[in-house]
Amino acid sequence: MKAPRVTLEQWRTLQAVVDHGGFAQAAEALHRSQSSISYTVAKMQEQLGTPLLEIEGRKAVLTDAGEVLLRRSRALVKQASQLETLAFNMDQGWEPEVRLVVDAAFPTARLAAALKAFMPLSQGCRVQLREEVLSGVEDCLLDNSADLAISGMSIAGYLPHQINKVEFMAVANPEHPLHQLQRQLTHDDLQTQLQVVIRDSGHHPIDSGWLGAEQRWTVTSIGTAASLVASGLGFAWLPRHEIQRQLDNHELLPLRLQQGTYRSHFMYLYANKDKPLGPATRILADLLIEHSMTD
Repeated sequence: MKAPRVTLEQWRTLQAVVDHGGFAQAAEALHRSQSSISYTVAKMQEQLGTPLLEIEGRKAVLTDAGEVLLRRSRALVKQASQLETLAFNMDQGWEPEVRLVVDAAFPTARLAAALKAFMPLSQGCRVQLREEVLSGVEDCLLDNSADLAISGMSIAGYLPHQINKVEFMAVANPEHPLHQLQRQLTHDDLQTQLQVVIRDSGHHPIDSGWLGAEQRWTVTSIGTAASLVASGLGFAWLPRHEIQRQLDNHELLPLRLQQGTYRSHFMYLYANKDKPLGPATRILADLLIEHSMTD
């Protein structure tokens, strides 16, 4: 790859000429002599082999090529500035990336609100977001691939911070045979029907929830389970926040169980215990706690 012939400082100079309305104004803004500004722009045009400015009366205006190149150069200069800021922040202990692992049952709206609030405070720090199911979150903590983790499980050896409850509902399509019974349902009723469950994504999967049905179909995501059940295939316990639209549209209806139609599970925030929390990780953790408590 050929080395650039034009430096970032030259692009900054051209931007100053355009933004401040001329060579003299740019020289004053940059605390340089007017002759050095003129020389810099002239040298740029020579190096690029194309005119960037042309004189109209007493004013220098951009050529068509200059318009295009100046627009592209603004993004280039901005990225370079962000890179320098990131390097400085890293030198101050600010981490370049936070690895966040979240149980798929955690409300997406609350997660999005926390990440949106983190963005203007991130100072260039990226977020690597990963969704897992049940013990898959624990695996990420144990293999050191998570800085922060949200799980509905109690994970041995880690101090949890309780954040919020997630409500699960036993649901089926309104036309499902279980609804046609038109009475409170027993476990014996459920045993005769197909149950849709979400697969644990961990290396050593665990069974969670009622699994008494003789026939079970396993899927990998809550969204797929909701779609299958809404289409009339089986029943399932699903997070209310994930199926609210189907409930409102009468595609899903809670089952009338004698007990267990609704189940609530607390969610917990965990931090990597083998690695000190950097400032960006602490800020994101605080925001996750704050936004998990809001309705």
